[in-house]
Amino acid sequence: MVTSPRPDSPTTASRRLPAARALCRVLAGRTARLAAGVHQTWRRSLQVRVVTITLVASSLLVGGFAYLIADKLTNILLENAETDVLLRLQNGSDYASKQFNLYSQPQEAQLQDTIDGTVNYLAGGDPAQTSGVVVAITADNFAGFIEPRTSPDVQVRPLIGPELRAKVAAGKIAHQIRTGTLDGQRTKYLVYGSPVPTRFGQVELYYLVPLARQDATAADARATVVATGAALVLLLGLLAALVTRLVVTPVRVAARTAQRLSAGLLDQRMVVNGEDDLALLAASFNQMATNLQRQILRLEEMSRLQRRFTSDVSHELRTPLTTVRMAADLIFAERDEFDPAVARSAELLQAELDRFEELLTDLLEISRFDAGFAMLDSEPTDLVPVVHRVAERLAGLAERVGVAIELDLPDSPVIAEVDPRRVERVLRNLVGNAVEHGEARPVRITLGMDQSAVAITVRDHGVGLKPGEEKLVFNRFWRADPSRARQTGGTGLGLSISLEDARLHGGWLEAWGAPGQGAQFRLTLPVRAGDRLTTSPLRLVPADATLPFGGPRDGGLLAIGPGSGAGALAVGPAEGTDRAEVNS
Repeated sequence: MVTSPRPDSPTTASRRLPAARALCRVLAGRTARLAAGVHQTWRRSLQVRVVTITLVASSLLVGGFAYLIADKLTNILLENAETDVLLRLQNGSDYASKQFNLYSQPQEAQLQDTIDGTVNYLAGGDPAQTSGVVVAITADNFAGFIEPRTSPDVQVRPLIGPELRAKVAAGKIAHQIRTGTLDGQRTKYLVYGSPVPTRFGQVELYYLVPLARQDATAADARATVVATGAALVLLLGLLAALVTRLVVTPVRVAARTAQRLSAGLLDQRMVVNGEDDLALLAASFNQMATNLQRQILRLEEMSRLQRRFTSDVSHELRTPLTTVRMAADLIFAERDEFDPAVARSAELLQAELDRFEELLTDLLEISRFDAGFAMLDSEPTDLVPVVHRVAERLAGLAERVGVAIELDLPDSPVIAEVDPRRVERVLRNLVGNAVEHGEARPVRITLGMDQSAVAITVRDHGVGLKPGEEKLVFNRFWRADPSRARQTGGTGLGLSISLEDARLHGGWLEAWGAPGQGAQFRLTLPVRAGDRLTTSPLRLVPADATLPFGGPRDGGLLAIGPGSGAGALAVGPAEGTDRAEVNS
C-alpha cells in the first residue's frame, strides 16, 4: 500500500518552498515593471504630474479642512450637551436640597420615599426614561440608612468612575465621559455629578446623558464633509486635467511638428485657433518654421550652386591645364639646355603643375561625394598586394625623409569585397601622412582579419595629436602645423576623401593620437559588401601607447562610425570600438 506524505511532512514543505519562491519572484517582477511604468509615465507626462500634484495638494487641504470642521462640530455638540446637563443638574440639586432639608436624620421613615419621588420627578415623571437620561441619587456615607435610587432602575455604578465620585464627595461639581452598557446597549454617556447638601449630611446627584444622538449627528456631519471634500478633490482634478490639457495639447502638437521638421518635412505647420497666448505660440512657431524652411532652401541652393561651381571650374580647368602641361613637359625636357635659373624655374613649374593636377582630381572627387554621385565598384580583392603596392610607391618618399616603412601582414591572402582603387587611395593617404609626420621614425602598417571585417592600421611615432586636434584631422584643408613644409605636396583633401571612401564601403576610419606618442589610423571594412560592422579585428589604441588616467578618451581618441554622415566627427570610441578594444 502506497501512502501519501502528510501535509506537514518534510517532503511537502520542500515542495512548497520553491513554489513560494517562484511566486515571490513573479510578484517582484510584476511590481518592478509596474513601478517602472509609473515612473516612466511620471517623467514623460506633464499632464499626469500636474493632475497628481493638484490631487495630492487639494486632498491634503480638503482633508485638513474637513478634520477641523468635524472636530469643531463635535466640540459644539458636546458643549451644548454639557451646558444643558449642567443647567438641569443645578436645578435638580436645588430641588433635591429643598426636599431633603425636611429631614434631620437619615434614618427617618419618609426619607427613602422622598428620595424615590425626587428621582422620578427629576427624571421627568417617566420611570422608563424613554429619552435615555438616567438620574441617580447616592449616599455612600449613609449606606445603612439610605439606598441609592436611579430612574430608570438600572445599574449605574460602573459608569460613575472613582475620580468623579471622589470629586463629588469632596463637594465639587464634576463630569466625565464614560462608555458602558445599560439595558443591554453599549453607549457613550456624559456623566455629571453634584453634591446635594442636607441637614443630616451630603448626598450625591448624578445625571447620565447618552451621547448617541450627538455621535450620530457628528458622524453624519463628518460623512457629509468627507463626501463633499472628495467631490471637491475630484472636481479640482478634472479641472486641473482640463486646464493642463488645454496647455499641453498645443505643446505636444508643437513637439510633433518640430520632430517632423527635424526629419526634413519642412512644410509642416501648426493650426492656429483663436487669438490667445497659445494661438500666438502657434503663429510664432509657424513663422519660425517658415523662416527656417526659407533659410534651409537658400542654403541648399547655395550649396548646390557651390558644388556645381566647383565641378564646373574643375572640368573647365582641365583643358587649359592639359595645354599648360604639354608646354611644361616640353620645357622640362629641354631644361638642360637652359641657364641654371631658367632650368630651376622649369622644375618648379613641373612640380606645381603636378600638385595642381592632383588638386583638381581631388576637387572633382569631393564634388562627386557632395553631389551623391560617388559609386562603389566592389569586387573580391586580396588586400596584401594592395598594401605592398602602397609601400613600394611611397618607398622613395620615405627614403628621402629617413623613415622606414615596416609591414606586419599575414602569410595567407586577405580577401574582402572592396573597391581596390578606393582602398589603395585611402592607404596611400594614410601612409603618406604618417611618413610626412614620422619624425624620421619607423611607420608600421598592420593588416588583420576576422570572420566579418578586415582592418588596416598605420602607426607613426611623430609628434602626435594635441588635445582638440582629433576633432579637426578629417576636415578639408586642415593642417596640424600650418608652418610645417609639406614633403609630399599634398592638397589637404586626402583624409577627407579617405573618410568618404570608408563611409562608402560601410566601414570606419578612426584616428588616435597623443602628444609625443605619435598617431595611429585604423581603417575597418566589412568582408562582405553591405554587411554592418560591429567590431574590428585590430586595436585602435596602440599597445605601446601610454594613456593618462581615464582611458583612450583622454588620450585623444577620434572615432568615425557608420551612419555619422560625411565629415561627422565624434570624440570617443566609435560604435563597436569599445568591444574591439576590450576583446583585443
